[in-house]
Amino acid sequence: MAKELMPGQKRITPQGIVADLMLVIWFVFSLFPIVWMFMLAMKTPAEQTTTYFQFSPTLDNFATVVSDKGTLLTSVDFKSAIFQSVINCAGAVLVSLLVGIPAAYAAGRWKFKGSDDLMFNMLSFRFAPELMVIVPLFVIYNATGLFGTTVGMIWVLQLVTMPLVVWILRSYFEDLPEDLEQAALLDGYTRTRAFVMVALPMVRPGIAASALLSFIFAWNNYVFPLILTDTGSVTVAITKFLGGGGQAYYNLTAAAAIIGALPPLILALTIQRYLVQGLSLGAVKG
Repeated sequence: MAKELMPGQKRITPQGIVADLMLVIWFVFSLFPIVWMFMLAMKTPAEQTTTYFQFSPTLDNFATVVSDKGTLLTSVDFKSAIFQSVINCAGAVLVSLLVGIPAAYAAGRWKFKGSDDLMFNMLSFRFAPELMVIVPLFVIYNATGLFGTTVGMIWVLQLVTMPLVVWILRSYFEDLPEDLEQAALLDGYTRTRAFVMVALPMVRPGIAASALLSFIFAWNNYVFPLILTDTGSVTVAITKFLGGGGQAYYNLTAAAAIIGALPPLILALTIQRYLVQGLSLGAVKG
């Protein structure tokens, strides 16, 4: 007779042990590249390709990346690249929120013939390969003077972030009871005021979640900044350390990648409370 388990106890079985072991292996496999990147970022140039786990940790690589020495090695000012990326991505997210929130509200509240097709077509822009549109965009940007400008980068990055904002917030507005707005309209509110005063505050978790995800997608974009600007971005600047001066600085590349990951991480920690609410309340259902 099997022993009765206490509340919270788990019966140990061979199948359970194998499943737990596979989970641990998958966990180690997933996190090992991150651990390796941190190790590589603390190696000297002589140790970056000759040693694995035995090395003398140093933080000089981080200082080199953001100093004039790193600029001399790669001809890229990494600090300026990060600052420019923050402006570009924040601007793209802001434009996407200003346009995408009303669009998501309209898509969630009013249905008409072809509305679902319209939404799918908008989402298809997010799925389209960037290389498919980069040539006409390059020609248009050169002809209109948008090449290498902040406005041009914000405009092209919002093509990446806008569909995400609309689709995430559309589900929020669909789940929001319409009776609340109807009550506000009966109290004398206009449709616009009911939207701003009633509906908008109730979807703040969704706005935070969509803003963060949009910022991450814009921040990680590589093709558009590589082709459409000569000032570059953080993703382009990181790759410059792979071939600076005819030598591949893997340790500096790893250090630059860690520094480049800080702004999205800081933003995520800042709005963590709203982000958890947004993801748990169905912000990513389609």
